Amino acid sequence: MKSKLISLIALAAISVSAFAAHHGGKKPLALEFPPPFLIGTPVQVNLPHLEAPGTPSPVIMVPDGVSNLAEGKEVTSSDDFPIIGGLDYVTDGDKESEEGYFVELAPGTQWIQIDLESSATIYGVGIWHFHTQKRAYHDVIVQISDDESFESGVKTVFNNDHDNSSGFGKGDDKAYLETNEGKLVDAKESKGRYVRIYGAGNTSNEMNHFVEVEVFGAAN
Repeated sequence: MKSKLISLIALAAISVSAFAAHHGGKKPLALEFPPPFLIGTPVQVNLPHLEAPGTPSPVIMVPDGVSNLAEGKEVTSSDDFPIIGGLDYVTDGDKESEEGYFVELAPGTQWIQIDLESSATIYGVGIWHFHTQKRAYHDVIVQISDDESFESGVKTVFNNDHDNSSGFGKGDDKAYLETNEGKLVDAKESKGRYVRIYGAGNTSNEMNHFVEVEVFGAAN
């Protein structure tokens, strides 16, 4: 049994190496998920642009050296005084969704912004809003820029604001239900120092929440 297990591990390692070689040395980016934890009675979510539950995340191929550049980095926000929690929760590495792990911002369109401290090539952004309840967040918009004020050189890599209610243009991406697996956004190798994520409440209430954001990239 032991020799069979060793053989299977070796075969898996060979398969991964062969896969990476076939893709120019790149490998799929994979998120690490917290355990699922749902409370309360599920509420029906009816949105015209809702992604089908169980839709697989995009396959993002990344080279060696790509890591979560957001961990421990400074987070700022359009809401200077969060209602619950602190902005540092967003990059502290904890993805649990119970109270004490998330920050709650005021109603309306709000944003959080992560300073990576230097410009980087960004491959993917992982987002966890609040996953103890099946809900969808409105007007999720992910932007990347080297300009701290986001007045120039802005690249929008995700936008599910289907009616332009937040004023950044109508988005073609779908709304999605929150789960412990979060949302992986393909950043398309965009370059920038700052990552800004917008939201405008959710299907359960008007508040904005963030548990964790990961930004996968490599310094330029």
